[in-house]
Amino acid sequence: MFVDEVSITVKAGRGGNGICSFRREMFVPRGGPDGGDGGDGGDVVFSASHRLTTLLDLRYQRHYEAEDGKPGGGSNCTGRRGKSVEVLLPVGTSIYDLHTGDLLADLVTDGDSVTIARGGKGGRGNSHFATSTNRVPTHFERGTVGEEHELRLELKLLADVGLIGFPNAGKSTLIAAISAARPKIADYPFTTLVPNLGVVRYAEDRSFVVADIPGLIEGAHEGKGLGIQFLRHIERTSLLLHLIDVSEAAVEDPVASFEIMRQELTAYDPELAKRPFAVVPTKTDTAGDGTRLASLQTFCRRRSIPCLPLSSVTRAGLTELITFVGQRIEQLRAAACETKS
Repeated sequence: MFVDEVSITVKAGRGGNGICSFRREMFVPRGGPDGGDGGDGGDVVFSASHRLTTLLDLRYQRHYEAEDGKPGGGSNCTGRRGKSVEVLLPVGTSIYDLHTGDLLADLVTDGDSVTIARGGKGGRGNSHFATSTNRVPTHFERGTVGEEHELRLELKLLADVGLIGFPNAGKSTLIAAISAARPKIADYPFTTLVPNLGVVRYAEDRSFVVADIPGLIEGAHEGKGLGIQFLRHIERTSLLLHLIDVSEAAVEDPVASFEIMRQELTAYDPELAKRPFAVVPTKTDTAGDGTRLASLQTFCRRRSIPCLPLSSVTRAGLTELITFVGQRIEQLRAAACETKS
């Protein structure tokens, strides 16, 4: 089961109390205060791991609580620190405050770690309060409470390329043709119910990652279909491929389909509409007289939009598409490195 959003509660440990204690030793006429400090409470830490691909585990365990610190002891002994709790998350997980919606952390690299809830501080023992006028202090401090948060975790897939298209546009067939991914493929809408990732090798030591985003339909940004549920997964992609069915069996006009997809992206997030993209007419092996394909190609040519016709079944145009995407991803990666430097 693919789970990409979940709400949980985390609570750090409370600090241990300091204590009031006095030395009682033979042949020592005036034993002074020796109350030790309490230990700090444990933290709640989130770490990103490439071994995880879903938030499924957190759906069944929604509360994480670190251990409290132990109280201090006599002879100025400090209490033991509470054990921290580490929660492993998939790479690409964003952590939000459930109530304010503030982004607290974004774990985008394997091994990224962040302390979300800090443990309370241990209280001081009475040995800290001895003065020249108060040699027998009985005052000590109690430990403070640890932080507690209600969080919303959101997984956004990390991919170079996002495949976007209406149901049955051929996204799953394409990702199966160019990678080792094996998504469910059938001749009815909404076959794919979860995003799929595939790694595509386009040179001896070069590759890119493709994400198949399911369920985009007109009105997806308003919650129709599955679009709003999975559109978040294209937020991290560098390049978008708009797959458009140009076969005889398609109902929608190909140009109208493209414009609807662009409108949905803009309505969901205007920044997505600025992302580099290309158009991929699919199912060209069943395009009939080619009228629909020619119409879309003319539209793209007039607007200087890259257009790469494709048949995943016959593999016509597959090599050209992989080469184009590989080169474009290299350009975008180089530009990103220059921006960072």
